Amino acid sequence: MWLYVALVAVAWALGWLVRDRRTLPTVTDKHVFITGCDSGFGNLLARRLARRGYRVLAACLTPQGAESLRGDSAGGHLRTTLLDVTRSDSIRRAAEWVQKEVGEKGLFGLVNNAGVANPIGPTEWMDIEDFRRVMAVNAFGAIEVTLQLLPLLKRARGRVVNTSSVLGRISANGGGYCMSKFCIEAFSDSLRRDMQHFGVKVSVVEPGFFKTNVTDLDSLEASLRQRWERLEPDTRSSYGEHFFPQYLKVQRLLLSLLCDKDLSKVTRCIEHALQAQHPRSRYSAGWDAKLLWLPASYMPSALVDLGLALILPKPAQSVP
Repeated sequence: MWLYVALVAVAWALGWLVRDRRTLPTVTDKHVFITGCDSGFGNLLARRLARRGYRVLAACLTPQGAESLRGDSAGGHLRTTLLDVTRSDSIRRAAEWVQKEVGEKGLFGLVNNAGVANPIGPTEWMDIEDFRRVMAVNAFGAIEVTLQLLPLLKRARGRVVNTSSVLGRISANGGGYCMSKFCIEAFSDSLRRDMQHFGVKVSVVEPGFFKTNVTDLDSLEASLRQRWERLEPDTRSSYGEHFFPQYLKVQRLLLSLLCDKDLSKVTRCIEHALQAQHPRSRYSAGWDAKLLWLPASYMPSALVDLGLALILPKPAQSVP
């Protein structure tokens, strides 16, 4: 019996591998709109897709980011526009620009990549505006961009690729970042099921920790220090003066150990989602995503809580 089970498993794995490697015959007529192209994953992806023949429509937050991207594009079809995903008028103008660029063919690919992380830290250190700022970019911005472009995506029977995070599966710190990524996971699932009837495929990419502006140590320290210093005296004393430097030390250590410099591990996943005939629903990028965070997300919550409690410092007034 076990022999038959093994044979079925091997046949399934080989069939999946063959199916996974089937790609579209050509991409030279495919328009792809990417948000957050000033730096990081979006910047690298825009340049890579342009070199591979896609007709790249890259959205940057700043004129400097757009100018730098055009100068580094190294050939290929790459056009840029400015986009602030927290403003409806900016999203509307970008959607109108995309419509003019793609014409009757429609939009083949949308990559929701724009994102921010700070402020992160203990939940009690945050105020409601800290949550709103991160959610506005990472969650509501991606959702509104998608809603504006869905008619063009349906026309081309295209793809939506949402950049989430391993922290969209397991919430390892406070602040709006993990919440926003959980939101993107849920949005991707519901959108995928709704759009399958129209031939639009939806994928979500879950990177581990990579060396980008999102994981910049200096900005993380500045953000944490600002929130520590504005705490009420009673709240601050409940943590103790030892807590802040120890918490900061742990964050530095984790980021230095986990952050991968090879951003192409993420962009290759996005490229597969765009070019494969049968893109995956989810992609995990980075060794820590595959070996640490993804397995932890399936563990009992009590074990995950215990593991994080052993790493993070304890407040002065913690319950014994």
